Order: sequence, then structure tokens, then C-alpha cells
Amino acid sequence: MPRREVEMTPAARSLDTTAPPKRTPGASSSRKVLQLLLSFSERRWDASVAELAARIGTPVATTYRYVALLKELQLLEEGKTGRYHVTSQVMPLARAAQLANDLARLARPAMEEAARDLGETVLLFQHFGDSAVCADRVECERAMRFTFQPGHSVPLGAGASGKMLLAMLPEGERERRLSSIVQRRGPSVREEVKRAGVNRYSVSWGELDDGVWSCSVPIPSTGHRPAVLSLAAPATRISDEAKRAAIVALQSYASRIHRAVSSFSL
Repeated sequence: MPRREVEMTPAARSLDTTAPPKRTPGASSSRKVLQLLLSFSERRWDASVAELAARIGTPVATTYRYVALLKELQLLEEGKTGRYHVTSQVMPLARAAQLANDLARLARPAMEEAARDLGETVLLFQHFGDSAVCADRVECERAMRFTFQPGHSVPLGAGASGKMLLAMLPEGERERRLSSIVQRRGPSVREEVKRAGVNRYSVSWGELDDGVWSCSVPIPSTGHRPAVLSLAAPATRISDEAKRAAIVALQSYASRIHRAVSSFSL
């Protein structure tokens, strides 16, 4: 029986990162405004104008104009100490991104089955810039104190997911990003990323959350944005045998997600 052709949504088509994005001519100021807004995250949720100017590489006076524009649009507001933060106005935008994420939707059934099968929390991460961003999460029935929710991110090279995603990047881009990461985190990161690429999985213990063991495997790519499937569990309740079984099982579920995405993309 032939596969039914399904038209991909614009969100799915935009996942293609096989070629580097081209810079749009004549959009320098617009680019800086968006870079300013995107410089906020759960790790940097407020900033002064001087800090924002340093991050996006513009004079303080120019940055004040960008901040004023974002305040006018009610995307930024000033706190009591003269530091700025994003407003709840961005929340519908984040929700729209979740609803438009075809990969997360297609991966959800496999993630739910993996969480039931393995009895631990399963997460989906995608690569964006210098970060691994959590696109979805399925919790297990057993209690666990774990901080990651959809929308949270970790730097590339940090944790199992950050290392696995970094290992998946094309060699030139990987080396370019690794050089700055090694300066911040030490030379051991390079060996860990190399090992993740060879083994096709990465593990970490207590690196992002105290007492949490995690593993991450790549979702085979068909030219879309690099993504990984990850599992997180309290280290005290997962044995060495269970860790090995979790890695093998995750690899199987990742292949299943790849097949679902490939069928959807035809």
C-alpha cells in the first residue's frame, strides 16, 4: 500500500538546517533588536542596558532605543533596579511554537511509550544556536525532582543532551563551537563529545541536576534540525544494568521517531 502523502507544515519545512542560513541584507537594526530579545533565557532572565549592549555588540545609546521599542510593544519592562525582563506578552508566542512543532507531535507517542516502558522521565531536545532546547517532556509515574520543562535549555556541550547534540553537528560547525566551549569548560569536553559521536549516545551524572543520571541518543536525521531523545532518572534508583538497557531502548525509540518523521515528510 503506498504511503499517503502529507504536506509538511511551514514549521516542519523550517527545520531543515542542512545549509547555513543566509543573512538578510538591509536588516541590521532589526537583527539586533531580535538578538536583544533572544538574549533572555531562564539562565539570564533580566539584564541592564549596558549588559544587553555588550551581548549584542551595539553602543549603549543605540541599545536604549532598541529597549524603548520593545517596551513600546510591551515585550520588555523595567524592574525596580533598572534591569529589564521580558513580559508575559511572549507566552502566546511560545505556545504557538509548541503547537507548530511537528517533530514534538510526531515523537509524542513513542515518548509516552518509552516513559511507561522504562519508568523514567523522557525528554526531546533540539539544537538552536548555542543551546539544546527542551521541546517536550513525558514524566514517569514515579516521583522525581527534575527541573527541566519544555522551553528550558542547556548550553551545547553541557549534560548528556548538550554533548550529544554537539557531536551531531557537521565537523566544521562542531569544531568552531567546541573551541569556545573548551575554553569555558575545560579540555575534557572535547573527549566526551568525541566519545558521544562514536558511541551514538552520551551520559551524564549530576551535571545539570544533583543526583540525576541522564542519557541521550540521536534521532536519525533526514536533513532536519538535529534532535535527541533523552532519559533522566535519580542515580540512586537506576542500576548499571538498567542504564545499559535504557540506552538500547532509547535508541530503538529514536529510530521509531525517525520513521514517523520520514513518513510524514514524504
